[in-house]
Amino acid sequence: MKKLVILGAGESGKGTAILAHKMGYQVWVSDAGSIAAGTKSQFDERGIWWEENNHSSAKLCTADLVMKSPGIPESAPIVQALRGAGIKIVSEIEFAAQYTQAKIIGITGSNGKTTTTLLVHHLLKEAGFNVGLAGNIGYSFAQQVAEQNYDYYVLEISSFQLDDIHDFSPSIGVITNITPDHLDRYGNDFSNYIQAKLRLTMNQTKEQFLLFNVDDELLTQALSETSSVAKKIPFGFSKAAQAGTTIEDKQLIINTNKTTTMIHTTKFPLQGRHNLLNAMAAASVASLLEISKDSIRNSLLSFTGVEHRLEHVLKIQNRTYINDSKATNVNATFYALESMQGKTVWIVGGVDKGNDYTSLMPLVHEKVKAIICLGVDNEKLIETFSPVVDVMAEAQSMREAVRMAHQLADKREYVLLSPACASFDLFKNYEDRGTQFKEAVRAL
Repeated sequence: MKKLVILGAGESGKGTAILAHKMGYQVWVSDAGSIAAGTKSQFDERGIWWEENNHSSAKLCTADLVMKSPGIPESAPIVQALRGAGIKIVSEIEFAAQYTQAKIIGITGSNGKTTTTLLVHHLLKEAGFNVGLAGNIGYSFAQQVAEQNYDYYVLEISSFQLDDIHDFSPSIGVITNITPDHLDRYGNDFSNYIQAKLRLTMNQTKEQFLLFNVDDELLTQALSETSSVAKKIPFGFSKAAQAGTTIEDKQLIINTNKTTTMIHTTKFPLQGRHNLLNAMAAASVASLLEISKDSIRNSLLSFTGVEHRLEHVLKIQNRTYINDSKATNVNATFYALESMQGKTVWIVGGVDKGNDYTSLMPLVHEKVKAIICLGVDNEKLIETFSPVVDVMAEAQSMREAVRMAHQLADKREYVLLSPACASFDLFKNYEDRGTQFKEAVRAL
């Protein structure tokens, strides 16, 4: 019986343990922190060994295989010990994919991957496909493989999940863009992060497809230097996208499967250039799967969007409050500021991941009337933006930040929470941060 060690007992760890137990592995789960009571009960029911608040290195290093949860960095001592013992380490995505015959659509990118993943899933489900949704989006792929029988999976895949794939090969891969993010996990070297994202296509065959944002020059250049043999389909606004999917005269034009599909974009519920890119990617996937033009159009029109991503919260005294807590990097915040239709009070800050804010300068100069810094250490933000914004303030809680923003915003102006940073200094995660923002707005 093969021994599988699982590092981390969160969503991916729990799911992998359930699948591995079903597949006959001897499963050991080890978490440096505490394990939820419900998860421990599920392990106990199956006779799965677990430990919390500790890693028993000597025991774990006798494993045949290790699944490392994506939140655990390569620098963790237990990971180094397992590497030193020569034990193969895989991600949940890699482990689970070998136990399903379903076609996999894998979506990655620095920004837009959650919206694109949800949109692709929506298009397929509305067209009658038997399709699952999993990955970085919060649902365990492994647990669904263990308990469901889907014909298709739409997976949001982070760079951390791609770090430990070996044979994983999606039928259709999508890369929405590549901009600096998570550099603290990649030795502050952008090229390492780029290579992590490109692992999505490294095992793809000539019969498989890779859709990519051709407007992203860095991504396009990086792809040209890979050995990927997948059929590449571009999408974007530039002329280079005309061989794949683009937008002309407010019409989404899809050139795949030797046919041309045209869909009006004027009634899309998701506005903004970034959302049109997401729609292009999702429509391209649907077209490859031979979903009809009418179904694609109707599904695009009925999609309601993603919580915490440019989410319209309320309009109070003619001031509009926008929750963009999911913007955890500079490029996501760039899209948010670009979409503001008037002067904006911007709430920003959190755990800086090696951010370079210079790309935001033109938008800040044009649209931002005041900045409220919400983080433990705001020195870099203040130093960067104080020369171009007259009003800069600091807040120690979300409620304080929202109250300050309400005082600073005038009628027909916007209050935008778009942090450009991780949330772990003052909040559990970006969802908690966004929820607190909405609660504070409703309490005004």
